[in-house]
Amino acid sequence: MSPIAQIAALSGLAIGLIALAIYIGLRVKGNPEKRERKRRLNISRTGRLGDALITEYSESVIYYSYTVRGVQYTASQDVSSLRDRLPADPERLIGVANMKYATNNPANSILVCEDWSGLRVADRKAG
Repeated sequence: MSPIAQIAALSGLAIGLIALAIYIGLRVKGNPEKRERKRRLNISRTGRLGDALITEYSESVIYYSYTVRGVQYTASQDVSSLRDRLPADPERLIGVANMKYATNNPANSILVCEDWSGLRVADRKAG
């Protein structure tokens, strides 16, 4: 085999391996929505339960705070893909709720996901 043929074969192999690595990297990494869904479901499955205080609600984000082992955390969760899990009157969310957090990283927490919800909807009766 001539040196030019060897270089061409090795170049073709290198290009093929680079393309395969990019394909695998993109497939494993996924898009941001898939990564966020996987994160929520993992915390739902393995996280520890705690109390949170929902302080604010915007159109697609819930803001809340909680304390774990004496450390105060302030967090938010994008709930735009979980609208079916929220009440029709979102102002009723303000107040106490349950949340789940990752034991190895308490700053990683959720209030709601596809298969669990810590939201407590307050009953507001007209008086």
